[in-house]
Amino acid sequence: MPIRPRSFQPRPRFLRVADTAADPAELETVLKRMRFPYLRRAAPEVLATARSQRWDPAEVVRILLEEEIKGQDEATRRNHRRLAQLPSGKTFGSWREADSSIPAPTQHALMTLEWISRAENLAVAGPSGAGKSHLAEALANKAIDEGMKVCWFTLESLTAHLGRATVDNTVAKAVAKITRCDLIVVDDIGMLPSGQAAAEGFYRVIDAAYERRSVIVTSNLHPSGFDSIMPKTLATAAVDRLLHHAHIVLTEGSSLRLTQATTGQGVVPLSA
Repeated sequence: MPIRPRSFQPRPRFLRVADTAADPAELETVLKRMRFPYLRRAAPEVLATARSQRWDPAEVVRILLEEEIKGQDEATRRNHRRLAQLPSGKTFGSWREADSSIPAPTQHALMTLEWISRAENLAVAGPSGAGKSHLAEALANKAIDEGMKVCWFTLESLTAHLGRATVDNTVAKAVAKITRCDLIVVDDIGMLPSGQAAAEGFYRVIDAAYERRSVIVTSNLHPSGFDSIMPKTLATAAVDRLLHHAHIVLTEGSSLRLTQATTGQGVVPLSA
């Protein structure tokens, strides 16, 4: 059988960026289909600059993809911050390192967040107003900035959250969702007496997070004294797991809030 020659198809001629301009409407359609909103937003300016300065096509692609990655990362951080439900937005920008009784080297080591990558815990104990919650929230915000998931509770809100799950028998599912976060914060333990439900909820979360996720607890009590505010058996079991891989930081001194209040720093001065 004679071999038929294949039909010849001329190869397309590749044009330089300066030789042609992409159809804006067609490009917009393609980028919408690919769901690249941040790349799409940056494309007109980047492409105009690329044409005027005769950029290499690879450079154009790199810059556009970097814009998309940057936009997606920022959107992820916003979403993580919204879901974390942090109480007041405090960060290390308003943290006064020199005013804290925590040694500066300890503060700096905690700020690296390396302990979170090792699934280690942090227990901050001391009197009211000594900066425990501020430190915890600043660390939580920094963790979110680093791309981590965070959830924030007081012992009362954690109890209420798991109590609602008890109604429809989804406690295990609720605890599993909490422990999908990289960092779990339980703030202000010990401010109010805690009953059986609070102790059970606290134990469930600490047990599920044990050696898998990092937990921050803040309290006016040392964790070894939690059995004075909740049933002893549950408190002992929870604290045993909490402190096994934990950094214990003790704060001291008078209330920073009270000091600011008595020196007139707690409010903006009234004008006549």
